[in-house]
Amino acid sequence: MKITAVGDTSGERRTQLTRERVLAAAIELADRDGIAAVSMRRLAADLGVEAMSLYTHVRNKEGLLDGMVDALIGEIPIPVQDAADDQWKTTLRRLVFTARGVMLRHPWAPRVIETRKTSGPAVPRYVNAVLGVLRRGGFTVAQTHHALHIMGSRLLGFSQDLFDDSEEPDPQTMAVIAGEMARTLPYAAEMALAVTHDGHLGRCDDEAEFAFTLDFILDGLERLRDAASPSGSAHGG
Repeated sequence: MKITAVGDTSGERRTQLTRERVLAAAIELADRDGIAAVSMRRLAADLGVEAMSLYTHVRNKEGLLDGMVDALIGEIPIPVQDAADDQWKTTLRRLVFTARGVMLRHPWAPRVIETRKTSGPAVPRYVNAVLGVLRRGGFTVAQTHHALHIMGSRLLGFSQDLFDDSEEPDPQTMAVIAGEMARTLPYAAEMALAVTHDGHLGRCDDEAEFAFTLDFILDGLERLRDAASPSGSAHGG
């Protein structure tokens, strides 16, 4: 079906509506106005089509969200299959931080990923690549399975944190909170003041904490792999 191009009221320039174009427009809308703004009606308006036209390409709102997630994960480049076995940690670290770059460019994505019950082809392809890095790096099948669970959402570049500190209160409010915490929750106050590195309550350094945790996990996985090797060096199996 041919439709009028976005922003073109003359009808002379026309472009094909495709699933890729629908998903790209939905991602752009979420980036611009937040994920709550994404609806079939709003997306159709942005594309300059009737809402019913979208159902040829996505079955419903949930299908649209599934497709958006899959499109984003598809942006993560898959490592070369013949990467050197002894470079597994470097390869996996680079892969995870590349995924994190995608998530930081689309800050709404982690929360949407957490709600997905189905996935498109990009997700299993990405997971298979991660498994390949570990297996070629000398991890057994059982160890690789453990690693997948240990890494969890970090494989996709984000952490499912216990607390959400994305919104930071104003300094006066933070001072009141800090004073109350110091009286009733001394250890929590001690940590909260320390992690901001500037002496008052605020957000911790998410990037530094993500890197610290990832390196800690990778070092632990390396010890797990090596401990199971009779000769002290890793072997696949």
